[in-house]
Amino acid sequence: MSEDNIVYIGNKPVMNYVLAVVTQMNGGLSEVMLKARGRAISRAVDVAEIVRNKFMSDLELGTINISTEEVTNREGSNSNVSAIEIQLLK
Repeated sequence: MSEDNIVYIGNKPVMNYVLAVVTQMNGGLSEVMLKARGRAISRAVDVAEIVRNKFMSDLELGTINISTEEVTNREGSNSNVSAIEIQLLK
């Protein structure tokens, strides 16, 4: 798994990430990994479903990993943030 086929989901509109996934898949990659943390998790699920249902119906879900990451904020205190990785396979 190289850095090229990972799409980090953040606060941009969902269609930006959908376009990134479709572009990578059409560029010859056979798998793309979506990664998101915290509030972006629901956006990552939306991206996976939109790509599968509207753009590339032959796409399959691979592994889905969930975890908790410890993040240090600006004040120096630690908090736990949920994370998800969704693998999309051609």
